[in-house]
Amino acid sequence: MMRVYSKICQSAIGQLADTCSPLSDSLPGNSTAAVVVLWMITENMKTPRCRYTRLPNLLEEALSSEPEESTEPENPVWTSTEFHEPVLNGQSNILHLEEIQKLAPHLPLRVTGHPWNLIYCTARDGFSLKTMYRSMSDLASPVLLIIRDTEGQIFGAFSSTAIHVSSCFYGNGETFLFSFTPQLKVFKWTGKNTFFMKGDADSLAIGGGSGKFGLWLDGDLNHGGSQPCETFNNETLSPKEEFLIRDLEVWALS
Repeated sequence: MMRVYSKICQSAIGQLADTCSPLSDSLPGNSTAAVVVLWMITENMKTPRCRYTRLPNLLEEALSSEPEESTEPENPVWTSTEFHEPVLNGQSNILHLEEIQKLAPHLPLRVTGHPWNLIYCTARDGFSLKTMYRSMSDLASPVLLIIRDTEGQIFGAFSSTAIHVSSCFYGNGETFLFSFTPQLKVFKWTGKNTFFMKGDADSLAIGGGSGKFGLWLDGDLNHGGSQPCETFNNETLSPKEEFLIRDLEVWALS
C-alpha cells in the first residue's frame, strides 16, 4: 500500500513539475520543489469549502453523560456520646458517681438534664410504705426507686410516673428494672403485658405475669422479693428471690 501511495505521489509531483516548468526555468537554481508547493497552495485556495458540523469526541460524550455530583451536603447522622451528669439535690446512701454515670444514659430522653431530687429515704424518713406514698402525693414526675439489700446488692426500678396507691396496674413502656451485679443490667419492657406497677397499703408490685413479680415490697419496707417476670423478662434482681432491705431511696426526676 505504501509503495503504491509513493508512486502516485511521485507521478503527481512529476506532472506538477511539467506544468510549472516555464515558471521554474526562469527561477535561479533548483526551485522546482518550491514552485510545486506554491502551485498546490494556490489551487487549494480556489477549491470551494463546504460547511461542516463539529462532532464531539468520545471523551466529551462520556463526560457529558456522567451524572453531575451533588454539591449539597448529605444530611448528617447525629450521634452523641456526651454524658450530662445529673445534679443531685440530696445525698445518696446507696449510689456513687460510678453507678449514676452507668444508669443515667438508660433513662428516657425527656428526663435528661433534669435534677434528681431525693424525696424519700429510709435513713431519714423511716421504713414505711405509706410514708413513701405520701412523699409522692403531689408529684407527677417520673421517679427512681433504688434499693440496697442486707447483702449489699443494689437494684431498683424506674417508674414513668409517681408511685401511688391504685386498684389496677398503671405506668407505660418507659418503666424498667435494673440491677448492679456488679455490672449494670437493665431490663426494659417486653411488650407481653402492661403489668408495670400496682400498689396498695400493704405491698407494692412492679412487673408481673403468671403469678410472679419482677419486684415486690411489703408494707413495712423490710422485706421484698424478685422473680423473673413476663413484663420485663428480668433476672432475679437480688441474690435470692426474697431479701431484707437495708436502704431504700426514691428520687424524683424533675
